[in-house]
Amino acid sequence: MALSVADQLTQLEAARQLVLADAVLYPQIVQGILPIVGANARVELRRWGAEFLAETFASPTLALQQKERLSVVVLQTLKELLEIPGEDGSVVKSVVQAAASIYGLVFRYIIANPHDSPTWDKMATIKLNILKRWDTASTGIRTCCIKFVQKVVQVQTPGVIADPRRPEQNEISLALVPRDHPLIPPPNLEPEASGLLDRMLNVFHEDTSDAVLVTATLNCLGTLIRTRQTIANKIIQAILSFNPLKQTNSPMTPKAKVQIKSMERTTRAVLMNIYRRNETGPFAPRIKQYVDRLLQARMDIFDEARGKRALPSEPTDGLDSAKRIRLGAEVPNRLNPPPLPPGPTSVAQLFTLTSDEGLSSFDVTQLPIDLVVKITLPVLHQINQASLDEAINSVRLRYTSLSRSQYSVTQSQVIASTNPEEDEDDYEPDFQPMEDAEQILNKADALPPEGPLQTPTEVALGPFKLPQPPPLTTEESLQIGKSTVSRVFGTMNALDETASTRRQKPGLNRLAGSNYDREAWITVITRLATRASAGLQSDDDTDDDLSKELINQQNSKMSLSDSIRENLWKYIIEDFRARIHIAIAWLNEEWFNDRIQAQAKSQSQDSKFPSSLPQENYEKWVLKVLDIIIPYLDAKDKLLIRFMSEIPSVDETILGRVKGLAKDPERVVLAVNAIHYLILVRPPVRGICLDAIEDLWRNYDDAKIPTTKILTKWRPNILKPDIKKSITETNGIKPTPSSDSEAINNNPIIPVSNESSKHLSVGAG
Repeated sequence: MALSVADQLTQLEAARQLVLADAVLYPQIVQGILPIVGANARVELRRWGAEFLAETFASPTLALQQKERLSVVVLQTLKELLEIPGEDGSVVKSVVQAAASIYGLVFRYIIANPHDSPTWDKMATIKLNILKRWDTASTGIRTCCIKFVQKVVQVQTPGVIADPRRPEQNEISLALVPRDHPLIPPPNLEPEASGLLDRMLNVFHEDTSDAVLVTATLNCLGTLIRTRQTIANKIIQAILSFNPLKQTNSPMTPKAKVQIKSMERTTRAVLMNIYRRNETGPFAPRIKQYVDRLLQARMDIFDEARGKRALPSEPTDGLDSAKRIRLGAEVPNRLNPPPLPPGPTSVAQLFTLTSDEGLSSFDVTQLPIDLVVKITLPVLHQINQASLDEAINSVRLRYTSLSRSQYSVTQSQVIASTNPEEDEDDYEPDFQPMEDAEQILNKADALPPEGPLQTPTEVALGPFKLPQPPPLTTEESLQIGKSTVSRVFGTMNALDETASTRRQKPGLNRLAGSNYDREAWITVITRLATRASAGLQSDDDTDDDLSKELINQQNSKMSLSDSIRENLWKYIIEDFRARIHIAIAWLNEEWFNDRIQAQAKSQSQDSKFPSSLPQENYEKWVLKVLDIIIPYLDAKDKLLIRFMSEIPSVDETILGRVKGLAKDPERVVLAVNAIHYLILVRPPVRGICLDAIEDLWRNYDDAKIPTTKILTKWRPNILKPDIKKSITETNGIKPTPSSDSEAINNNPIIPVSNESSKHLSVGAG
């Protein structure tokens, strides 16, 4: 006999109590209930089963390995429950919550099993179904969809690998996926995660925002900010651009007040959590200012009791409010003139009894006199005598208080001028016995006769000048310079690219550093590093004592420039792929400065005080940049070709760094392509580039095939000995040169490139 739905729910609830008591039973119970709560079961059973699966994968007592195995088992059931048309809302919410919990587990499983395409297809189908419901379902289901999207973005974004030797203990992220994975290639998943994040943040830019969805989004974004530093700045900027109080302009119902307060409180909590975690970060001042402004706006809008006085205990007009309706008495309108502004008071302010700014600022003198007479006479006939008396009394009271205040100020000035040497701090009470009347009269007779009050003489004060500050030591100057540079780099990290930088730039007609954006600061900092200390270095063999003293004073400036270069180099290598244009601009400035200094040196050879030999900074720093980016380049990377083609000068040392890539068989083609590009687009360095290609052809076996095509076009005579040797070996004839001249003919001399082209530099390539 089949059990009723109530009996089945009772048994299922008993099974739940078993697994709650002992987590080891989860695998058996989950696999046992899947046929009972499947797509063909009653809605009550499906509701219980979906809720149990969501609870299972969220349980902290179940081991991670068991969750990963069970996630593959329940995928088919979750997929079938979502595909039921018109499914119950509770079932859908629980299924979406379970999918959010198992997405990372299935992702880790697919990383270890790259050929299990059916499992990943099921997960992709579930994800697509949930994303379709995100904008059209009810609010409760959309809230669960936001949590699922947050999990997808977190998994499909690169995270931090704590221990590469134990990948099973690392956080599930895109960093664990090999680049050649057949099912989940990182180049496809990371843009998808970025697009989903933009959809999440779009809720902050809508005109009418649902408070429940905004609160759910804010709660999910806190996790992304904490675990994914690569997208944290983008999320914080979106939150700072959101105004949770923007709906206060619409009619304020009790429900709207609760929703607005909820959004404001959640926004403030998320931002304060970020602020407490990093109080010295680049966004800390903006977050603190935003939170303070939000609190002030909330108090102005919702603090109803603020600024109100308590009702008087007695009626102020002689009439009780409880008796007004019964007696029918007319309550006079009280005149409440605004207080006088601080400072000197004009006649117009003295007689102004209204708080209306429009009436106060109106200039009556612009009206003709006849029109004023026509308006004034009817108004005077209609004025109530009590109101007129009250207005006159208000003006009289103002004038009396103003006169008293001016009289007290005058008296205090007179007293201060007549007793300039007395000080209140020097007052000490006299505890001597009081004098009698006779002694007082005797002292009064000895006083000089009273005359008119003497006005204090005016003292002419000269212009005040601040004293000169004490001179800074070399160490203090260096320290202040370093702190200034660090603040500039902090500003560069905090600034975003404005709309003006995203516009198409007008080529050679644009001005460097014309806008207050990151590009302007980059221009400033690169020129500070290259041009600020230009020409300040002197020769070491100078005999003049004054020159030696100047050298000692200028060491701090030189070290400051080197400090700027070091910080700029560190700033570039933090994210060299996104900041490679900064490196190119900086190196162009270094090359230009070196050339200008060399030109100045050549022009001052015949002068009385010849300048020192300029320091070559370009070659030093271009090699440092190459040394840091070359180890991270892969075989298909185009970054090296761009860098080599846009730097202003290429020599054999730089090409030697590029040739070092040929030691790795996988990156031989990258080195050959970079040098080949220089051969095609930069004729002045074509000679040394062909020498580098020839060196690769002779010394690296893996470079034979790609370099042969280049040498065939540009230096075919190098390949002739190999061609003759291969033909001879094919015919079975061993070459035996008969004489020295014949041996020389069989090994032709390799043409040497022009030495002058080895260091020739072309700014535009």
